[in-house]
Amino acid sequence: MSQEGAKNNDGAMRAVKDCLAGSVGGIAQVFAGQPFDTVKVRLQTQPDVYKGTMDAVRKTIQNDGFSGFYKGTTTPLIGVGLCVSIQFLVMEHMKRTFAGVNGTPSGQAPNLTASQLYISGATAGVANSIVSGPVEHIRVRLQVQTSGSAAQYKGPGDCISQIYRSFGWKGIYKGQIPTVIRELNGYGMYFLAYEALVQRTMASTGKSRSELSSGLVCLFGAAAGFAMWLTSYPIDVIKSKMQTDGFAGSARKYSGAVDCAKQVMAQEGFKGFFRGITPCLLRAAPANAATFIGFEMAMRVMG
Repeated sequence: MSQEGAKNNDGAMRAVKDCLAGSVGGIAQVFAGQPFDTVKVRLQTQPDVYKGTMDAVRKTIQNDGFSGFYKGTTTPLIGVGLCVSIQFLVMEHMKRTFAGVNGTPSGQAPNLTASQLYISGATAGVANSIVSGPVEHIRVRLQVQTSGSAAQYKGPGDCISQIYRSFGWKGIYKGQIPTVIRELNGYGMYFLAYEALVQRTMASTGKSRSELSSGLVCLFGAAAGFAMWLTSYPIDVIKSKMQTDGFAGSARKYSGAVDCAKQVMAQEGFKGFFRGITPCLLRAAPANAATFIGFEMAMRVMG
């Protein structure tokens, strides 16, 4: 095999490993974080129904049982696995690209600047939004439903079918603009926080990435989750409200992201942009610790 062919084959194998490891991290994220996400979405989109986090938890159990916390899980279980694969695939590619720009020798761990890490994460986030937009749209519509015959959607497939039949791809991608904005900044901060902590620890201890303890990986993953949500939560509120809004006529409350923001401020005040942040931050630690430990462990197993 020629040197160029071997290089292409090596690049393809790295991409496959990044995708597989990302899928492991995504599945771990869903199981660890879905209950918190359900409570967050219900608080964001139904302020008149739930008084706070514990009230949302109590009413969810009362109306739907414990399984109510996992409403809409099928879609993210498939979709988030794909989303996290895209995130890590693009992030790792961008890291290698910037390492080449910096002149980092082959085989040596890249030491990227903060701006390079942010751009890498932001690029991964924008790429991810192509899938995460519709996945989250279907998930939040199912999450805000309570059990009973009045439920509009029977499940993910029925939800997708009804929306596509009536409104096409535009309906499936409802709320996509705030999704892209959230993913761009959110994942810029997410990967900046995680990779900066990893680089700093490797430099101070002399250890390789694979030698970092599981405890540190979980701690850094939790920190990454906090960095993402503390800087992106208001736009997530707008996204959730738009994705649970009606599609047309009197059922539609918001004409767009700016109109949604104006109405939130007028009706709920500044605190409206942070409604539901408690379960979101409670979710950030276990969900993102699970994501990174899943990814790192899978990469170590694959070598």
